[in-house]
Amino acid sequence: MSKLNIDQQTIKELFSNKRADFLIPDYQRPYAWEEPECQTLWDDIFIFAFPENDYTKFDSDNDEYFLGPIVTFKNDNGKLEIIDGQQRLTTLMLLLRAFYSKFGNMKDPYAIKTSEDISTCIWKTNEFGQPDKNRLKIDSEVSTDDDKEEFLTILKTGIVDGSQKSKYARTYRFFQEKINEFLQEYPAYFAYLPTRILNNCILLPIEAESQDTALRIFSTLNDRGKPLSDTDIFKAQFYKHYSSLGKKDEFIRRWKDLEAVCDDIFAAPSGSPMDELFTRYMYFERAKQGIKNTTTEALRKFYEKDSYAILKNNDTLDNLECLAEFWSKVSVQDEKFSDRVLKKLFVLNYAPNGMWTYLVSVYFMQYKDVDGSLNEDKFFEFLNKITAFIFGYAFIRPGVNALRSPVYPEMINIVSNLPVTFSGYKFEEDTVKNIMSSYVFTNGRPITKSILAWWAYTDQNQELMSLDTNLEIEHIYSKKRQENENSLKEKSSLESLGNKALLEKNINIRASDYRFTDKIKYYQGYTSANGKLKHGTKVHELLKLSNEKNDYTEQDIVERKESIIEGFLQFLKDNELIG
Repeated sequence: MSKLNIDQQTIKELFSNKRADFLIPDYQRPYAWEEPECQTLWDDIFIFAFPENDYTKFDSDNDEYFLGPIVTFKNDNGKLEIIDGQQRLTTLMLLLRAFYSKFGNMKDPYAIKTSEDISTCIWKTNEFGQPDKNRLKIDSEVSTDDDKEEFLTILKTGIVDGSQKSKYARTYRFFQEKINEFLQEYPAYFAYLPTRILNNCILLPIEAESQDTALRIFSTLNDRGKPLSDTDIFKAQFYKHYSSLGKKDEFIRRWKDLEAVCDDIFAAPSGSPMDELFTRYMYFERAKQGIKNTTTEALRKFYEKDSYAILKNNDTLDNLECLAEFWSKVSVQDEKFSDRVLKKLFVLNYAPNGMWTYLVSVYFMQYKDVDGSLNEDKFFEFLNKITAFIFGYAFIRPGVNALRSPVYPEMINIVSNLPVTFSGYKFEEDTVKNIMSSYVFTNGRPITKSILAWWAYTDQNQELMSLDTNLEIEHIYSKKRQENENSLKEKSSLESLGNKALLEKNINIRASDYRFTDKIKYYQGYTSANGKLKHGTKVHELLKLSNEKNDYTEQDIVERKESIIEGFLQFLKDNELIG
């Protein structure tokens, strides 16, 4: 059983301890606190220390304010390596340094005593308890933090100027301003606030016997509340592994480069962009293990199995870099891919869910050659197949979770070099046709954009558009026209698939409320009254319609809807998905 040293301590007890020699290690994230977090901390501490703005209402013997845990382990150099709590610890150090600088030459005995107490929290002391201002109690080696030296310099000197723009400098200036305001309002009681911070603000230091134990504690403490980046945990495991191989510096450089790539290509609603990379790679590893279970483990739970065995495989970091490079090329529509492959990938970006990215990741990892390339014909055939299935399945069983049952076995087929067939999930033609015919294609339903994107690229003349093109759903027969004329016999025609197309947002705004005859110029482009050229749409179908028709009628809506449905059914047949 792992041993833990847990002992609730005041800031003064923890920081002034002779054993306190904190290290923020290479693999930690850079300091991230901004003014809102600092303001919250200051407000909370002030309200605690000066209840109702009255210093006399504070009970110094019993009042406590809990600031949270600090998880550390003692590394081989005898330093307390911080696994969790480094943001809090860094901020508290800057706060104390700002107080210390303000005391200056104050002669008040309380001020002198408080100043001495703070100094033993910031600097190491000699055998007589005197601070050695060349030796700080905290050090930082964060590999991705270019400003860490500024942090250490501020602690040593207490000086920051306007040219310093780091988050450390901004935090320090913030606390300087707050302390100045406090001193003006409570000059006679200035020493009380920092003293109460030192003596009555509580931390829970948890010292583990090893890095592994510390990481498990960190994981447990942070399973609730604000989501954290799983890759911070993975980074620590990689760091430890590559350090044991004498490749620490190489790993730090590679990890920093990998983070930069992921930041450019992956959105991160929670966690970090690199979490998405690890998720996509996880499906490749799951497939290799033959896992068909539709209950997908949380990212951290998957990778921590067998003491992070996957992360200790020397191929894993190489594979992650290769996979990130692949998705980077997809995101910029690299010329390494053929035009027809890029068009399929463009359509898949409008898929009703993100499962396609996992399928494609597994396919890439299995079939890439030594240069990270894929056989173009086979890749194109694969993209066709999964597009047809994913879009078709969204009508039968909508929702990303429903896709797990048919998709996971296909992932195993991929890593087994077997063809992707979805053999157990063939569609019945009449079922799909009936569903699509009666389906209400509202703008809010993801499948609406999916089918419109697919339909646009069935046109051989449709040019490849950039992935960052902002496309919206256009009502070819506008809502405003129906309000004014009420000329549609069937009200459902307005929201019919046959009345909708994708259109660039800026053109959609200009053309949205007009009759078709007036929309033509917006589709085709025109020169404004001030002589400025307004470009037309790149959606070829709309250009074709604007050249061939003077009006767009209800009959056109009906015929176009039928064409889209019949075209999609043929697409399913071409991909052998009709049973």
